Amino acid sequence: MLEIQPYWYPAINVRRSRRQYQKDRPIAAEARQRLHEVCSGFRPFNGVRVEFIDEPPDDIFANALGFYGNIKNAPAFLAFIGDTSNPNMQEKMGYTGEAAILGATSLDLGTCWVALTYNTRAVKSIIKLEKTEKLICVSPVGHTTEKWSFEEKVLTGFGSNHQRKPLTAMVSGLPQSSWPAWARSAVEAARLAPSAMNRQPWGFLVEEHSITVYVKDRGPEFNVARRLDCGIAMLHIELGALNRGATGNWDFLTHPQVARFSVK
Repeated sequence: MLEIQPYWYPAINVRRSRRQYQKDRPIAAEARQRLHEVCSGFRPFNGVRVEFIDEPPDDIFANALGFYGNIKNAPAFLAFIGDTSNPNMQEKMGYTGEAAILGATSLDLGTCWVALTYNTRAVKSIIKLEKTEKLICVSPVGHTTEKWSFEEKVLTGFGSNHQRKPLTAMVSGLPQSSWPAWARSAVEAARLAPSAMNRQPWGFLVEEHSITVYVKDRGPEFNVARRLDCGIAMLHIELGALNRGATGNWDFLTHPQVARFSVK
């Protein structure tokens, strides 16, 4: 089984949600192979999986409008699938799915978490779902256009900087002057995690040997679970800690808490 990869960490700072892809530039065979390896190999939790489909039907994103913009010319996609009988499915899905997103980013490929506004029937025609499984989200994958469309600029803060809340609005617990180096790196990485319409529905409790992720229930839903967003932030936390030489384990918690990362 593939473990968390340090090379995903640099991708945190360069990842952007992209919707416009180069029509005549296929993904190289080596990059396709590496993405297949990430999706099939990185499955740290039961109940969730990511499938990389590199020869999709033409109509997967034919109707991908709405909140996520118009997705054009994507040559491949990721499908994020979760077992609805698993009580921690959403956060596990966010964590596992973001690994595939960052893996694609490290290969200079564009992605974009997409919920609802895609051809669900077309996806299900090529991916077999078990009785309790559900298609949660998808993401286009491919080489993006050099120029950003106006639509992309509007949806991503004009494509230049991550538009994020300050750490003071997200973090409680130890004062910043007392944060261990691993914890600072972890919450700075978590701050850059993507979320539905950039709602950033999380908070982080920093203690000497742990960081607890909790979910804030205020704000719009967008038909995407906030706990999925928090799962994405969880992976960023672990990658940020690993960048400072710290490893640890996750314990899942009850609402409004999501999970606690404790360093070894």
